[in-house]
Amino acid sequence: MINLKTKKVVVGGVFIGGGSSVKIQSMCTTKTSDISATCAQIAALENAGCEIIRVSVLDEADALAIKHIKDYINIPVVADIHFSCKLACLAIENGADKVRVNPGNIGGESEIERVAAAIKAHKIPVRVGANTGSVEKEFLQKYGKNENSLVESALKSAALFEKYGVNDIVISVKASDVPLTVKAYRLLSSRTDYPLHIGVTEAGTEEMAVVKSSAALGALLIDGIGDTLRVSVTDDPVKEIIAAKRLLRAVGLDKNFVNVISCPTCGRCRWNSMELAKKVTAFTENISKPLKIAVMGCVVNGPGEAGDCDLGIAGAEDYCVIFKGGKIIRRIEAKEAETEFFKEINALIHDR
Repeated sequence: MINLKTKKVVVGGVFIGGGSSVKIQSMCTTKTSDISATCAQIAALENAGCEIIRVSVLDEADALAIKHIKDYINIPVVADIHFSCKLACLAIENGADKVRVNPGNIGGESEIERVAAAIKAHKIPVRVGANTGSVEKEFLQKYGKNENSLVESALKSAALFEKYGVNDIVISVKASDVPLTVKAYRLLSSRTDYPLHIGVTEAGTEEMAVVKSSAALGALLIDGIGDTLRVSVTDDPVKEIIAAKRLLRAVGLDKNFVNVISCPTCGRCRWNSMELAKKVTAFTENISKPLKIAVMGCVVNGPGEAGDCDLGIAGAEDYCVIFKGGKIIRRIEAKEAETEFFKEINALIHDR
């Protein structure tokens, strides 16, 4: 379910919110002023499916590098700013398609007003928000560290920019705790129609990060909450994109892929269906066609359980059956299963 209630915002020609598809984001781990390294990383992320990239702006060299980086990439650049309205303005002047700022650490209202003026002059959006490490003290004292303090802090940040005429705003309220993340975004969604960037912050290394992000973001996306997302992983950021794409597929927001289903097997399975399932999944991973293929452990349940599949295979000890729409079309020897099934897969892919 895509959120239809949020406003539509344009980030470097890419639409977010207002019924647009949920956009996949990541963030570079390179020093932004190292233009060659940053461009190489962005190219890898683009190839993996990243739609919006964020870069750190720690100094003037980073801000100035943005205009050069944009000559070599094809996706919008978000400048990540902390503690300096000067760097925010410089990044905007050098072509940032969006800025992510924390009004709580960028200075007083005069500094916010300067950043707002630059945002309006260059007609770009801003992302504001809060995470559990940057909640405003007044809300921590009033509510404690919970969804109320996160949301109130984020909305105050948005209101500061609204005060100075900025209305293209994206909001986030991230926590490293899964239940808190879900509660915060559900509350925020009920309080605003600005587009929401969703994510679990400090999610950890790959395996746990993917589990935490899937639990939190999956719940939100099924609720129709979330216009852009990042699956934060302490690893190569390309892994963030792979996980995000799989997540969007799992919740039904991306249907243009080959959905490989396979049973976990049991004592009835007398052939190596696990190995074939892995090979089929790897082979079809990057094929953009709405197909459903099954690799099932036994002929007892396989064809029936995978009756809605475009193509499937199930096995016994010495033979396998290939089926379409639940109906068996071929019976083959088990030793020929992999070769013959891949022939069928290739025929199906090229026939569609």
